[in-house]
Amino acid sequence: MNGNWLRVTPAELARAKDDLEWAYELAEAAGEAGDDRSSGTGKAWQAFAFLLERRAFDVPIVEGAEGFVEYPDADPEDEEFQEFLEHLEESGKDWGYGPPSYLTPEQVATAAAELATITPEDLIRGVDPAELQRADIYPNRWDRPDELVWVAHFLPDARRFFATAARRGDAVICWIN
Repeated sequence: MNGNWLRVTPAELARAKDDLEWAYELAEAAGEAGDDRSSGTGKAWQAFAFLLERRAFDVPIVEGAEGFVEYPDADPEDEEFQEFLEHLEESGKDWGYGPPSYLTPEQVATAAAELATITPEDLIRGVDPAELQRADIYPNRWDRPDELVWVAHFLPDARRFFATAARRGDAVICWIN
């Protein structure tokens, strides 16, 4: 499982809201080209989110804040919900582990400003890896030395990515695959 981001203009975001298959193709092309519009946290996605939340970070930059798809008000075990999930896959709205979500340009600007104040050392200061183990945070290998340092090494790239997106007035599409 990998956390991913794609910077998009407001016009591209509007198009993505109407055509997630088009947005997926855009994301794939950016990722394959090594385009600076594409970035992410790799397998550290859940740990990165956990460490930011622990610091009371205001914007859910890993999983996004706004949904492209409205989930039914049903128990995940119900047949209705299972049919909904099948429809997501068939319709091209499932990008790996569910549909993507997004951050508005305003949310991106807030995230960029907050990220600018955090260093990798700040992100992991005072964190006991056992906290992540107890919380069952993916990739569940918190008993290994330097795993927190590995997660924190994604912060400088996240800072650059969100600073660029904020400067350009872009939104960010977020997904796990």
